[in-house]
Amino acid sequence: MKIGCPKEIKPQEFRVGLTPNAAREAVSHGHEVVVETGAGAGAGFDDTAYQAAGAQIIATAEEVFASADMIVKVKEPQPTERKMLREGQLLFTYLHLAPDPEQTRDLLASGCTAIAYETVTDDRGGLPLLAPMSEVAGRLAPQVGAWTLQKANGGRGVLMGGVPGVGPARVLVIGGGVVGTHAARIAAGMGADVTVLDRSLPRLRYLDDTFAGVFRTGYSSAGLLAEHLEQADMVIGAVLIPGAEAPKLVSRAQFTDMKPGAALVDVAIDQGGCFETSKPTTHADPIYEVDGIMHYCVANMPGAVARTSTIALGNATMPFMLALADKGWRQACEDDPHLLNGLNVHAGKLTYYAVGKALGIDVMSPTLALKA
Repeated sequence: MKIGCPKEIKPQEFRVGLTPNAAREAVSHGHEVVVETGAGAGAGFDDTAYQAAGAQIIATAEEVFASADMIVKVKEPQPTERKMLREGQLLFTYLHLAPDPEQTRDLLASGCTAIAYETVTDDRGGLPLLAPMSEVAGRLAPQVGAWTLQKANGGRGVLMGGVPGVGPARVLVIGGGVVGTHAARIAAGMGADVTVLDRSLPRLRYLDDTFAGVFRTGYSSAGLLAEHLEQADMVIGAVLIPGAEAPKLVSRAQFTDMKPGAALVDVAIDQGGCFETSKPTTHADPIYEVDGIMHYCVANMPGAVARTSTIALGNATMPFMLALADKGWRQACEDDPHLLNGLNVHAGKLTYYAVGKALGIDVMSPTLALKA
């Protein structure tokens, strides 16, 4: 199989879908690898590293898309890239289709087969290809939130850890999954007063058993959430419903009860965001204000630490990428039901229920898609 890796073109996206190590592994399995020139530069991988791994450097994205059987990326294909996809081509990347009807329509029209990193599962019910970026985004969230809190950026002017005689920032984390756990750990490590809210009692027990004394937990209800919103200097939105649009947990009406200059960090923005007023921003212009509340809603947060993120993502995606290349997508998905859960689009049909529900589009069972 010929595997193609174009350069990411989403604003301030410095990650790359294929590391030189992954390229070397693919070549050792007998596959061709073509990489757009400069694709890895933002993550610290130059063209010579790919050539040393046995990959061929291609001048343009158009050539990569035209020649490759499988396209491996990081972010969802942008409009110009979607025009280059073709019938029967395999796309392996993050998609986040539920809040993105335009991308969904374009992928369906292209006739390609698209497998989304964020809906591939594992034996423990986890999301192994989303987890490394969730870890990165969770650890970044308090860092960017602390920056947003600075008065020069419109925030309250509160220091995360306080100083002797002055209390620390109060941080509320909504969601105790991978993102929330890492966000809470880092925020607490910065000296903040941290509370995590979640609706899973087993998860809350785990957090209490593991992090007792580091941060507090609470069972998320409308009343408790409202109480903590009034006290919070920073709120980190870390909720996830796999493949589906994120629920809106904080309304604009609640801003009147919050502290002026409080910071909202929406890590769920790729799935539409969990605050009513959330809208995607970029690293170049990351924050905006609504009714005195500061919002940080960068849709590719891990891109800020591109080398760490690229290597972490490559470690997770490599075995699945090799399985798809070695066996073809049909056999690979038939052999691995967790990889089949990643199938979102095939031959003009949507194959992921949560996306269909969010967008009002009929869905074909992925099992039927295997036989189509």
